[in-house]
Amino acid sequence: MIRSMEEFTSSFRAARCVSTPLVAVRTADPASTAHFIIENLKKGQNLSPLLGWDVVRGLYAIGRDSGEELARVLGERQAATVGPVDALLVSQQLGEDGLLLYSNALRFWSDPGVMQGIWDLRDSFKATGRMLVLLAAPGATLPQELGQDVLILDEPLPSTTHLEQIVRETFNAAKLDEPEHPVIVKAVDALIGLAAFPAEQALAISLVKRHLDTEDLWERKRQIVEQTPGLSVWRGGETFEDIGGVENVKSFLRAVLAGVDPPRVVVFIDEIEKAFAGTGTDLSGVKTEMTGTILTYMQDREADGIVFVGPAGAAKSAAAKATGSTAGIPTIAFDLPAMESSLVGASTERLRTALQIIDAVSQGRMLFVATCNSIASLPPELRRRFTLGTFFFDLPTAEERETIWEIYLKKYNVSGDLPNDEGWTGAEIKECCRKAHRLGITLLQAARYIVPVSRSAAEQIKALRQMASGKFISASTPGVYQYQENTPVPRRRIMRDLDGPLTVMPPSNSEA
Repeated sequence: MIRSMEEFTSSFRAARCVSTPLVAVRTADPASTAHFIIENLKKGQNLSPLLGWDVVRGLYAIGRDSGEELARVLGERQAATVGPVDALLVSQQLGEDGLLLYSNALRFWSDPGVMQGIWDLRDSFKATGRMLVLLAAPGATLPQELGQDVLILDEPLPSTTHLEQIVRETFNAAKLDEPEHPVIVKAVDALIGLAAFPAEQALAISLVKRHLDTEDLWERKRQIVEQTPGLSVWRGGETFEDIGGVENVKSFLRAVLAGVDPPRVVVFIDEIEKAFAGTGTDLSGVKTEMTGTILTYMQDREADGIVFVGPAGAAKSAAAKATGSTAGIPTIAFDLPAMESSLVGASTERLRTALQIIDAVSQGRMLFVATCNSIASLPPELRRRFTLGTFFFDLPTAEERETIWEIYLKKYNVSGDLPNDEGWTGAEIKECCRKAHRLGITLLQAARYIVPVSRSAAEQIKALRQMASGKFISASTPGVYQYQENTPVPRRRIMRDLDGPLTVMPPSNSEA
């Protein structure tokens, strides 16, 4: 696994030295990669014939010294008339140690003619030290017929050192003073995970009035990341302080965020059991292959993962999203179904691309947080990858509901008698306050438009509690979750002084 440009350079040079004939380079910036390869070939070597091909220009020379070679190879043909198959046939005429850069190869290598043309070059190129370099997008998958004959090299995204250089060069090009170290650190942190060219563009645009707008830089990075199918950056700013209850899991996550090698990115997978449904049973094999890819990725990176199980509305997603904001790191929503494609192999390519971006943004330190309403259908091998444990989110207790009411009464600026909230989730308390605020009605009136999930899905919740009892960690209290029946609590009254704190009034004799 190549993690730095130094490793990539060493691998490419090694392949060149042993006359590897067929190489596929997966890169997010093909133009930069081509320039990088050319510059490295020139260092310490006699200049070899270098040609390139793309679907618009056809065959073309790279560098002045390759013009004669291009003319000799083309003969009577026009460069622009050389198609994807013809380019491979013509390259048979390349001189010893020659190299052909083949652009956007993934768009053509599944064609039978191109596939055969690539394979036909193997032995003749090996014997004469020539090389075919297939430039492809990150995550691209070779046809099965070529998988054993083509060496795959993944060019990593720019390192922090490279990005620091880009920051300094951009400031210099804008005729600005050398940025101070804290400014460079903030800029690099916002750029990490982007290819060199989009990083340069985002940085240049974010230089406003001779100063760097870091927040604007982060927003442009979010927009670029979200161009990848299945990835989106959570923009909410909620922290653990905005979530009532679930103190045990919040305490644990705070320890993770403050521990050794803390995560740089939170990867949020919502309803993971649905995302991986069909693994091992889908006739196309797509979902099974994608599951295997993410399993391998998490194992190779030794990625930390944690699973939240519980009924809908029990603050699982809220806690997951708040983890990143609490630590001041990005939260990337990971939507596996959105990565699926009708084209063979495209789904896995998209998944690999997404994982490469996550790897780059996190610098190898990511925390996967998955929510799950029912864990029974989750593949056991996937559950084992979430090594930090499985936490069960039960319906909030009376004390937790008290805290949740205070949070949302203050947020929506409402007060008055509370409805009978026995069995309510935090999401239902929030919705009650929101309705009261938006519709200009009392909390008791708003409660008439809410059916708690504890009633509508009572049997499912009971089964979920029994399944979790003694097996999963409690999200609310220390230790393993133990199922207990809740004792109904009479209605309270919360009075809110607009200029003072919330006051919880005990129930009256008639209510008790």
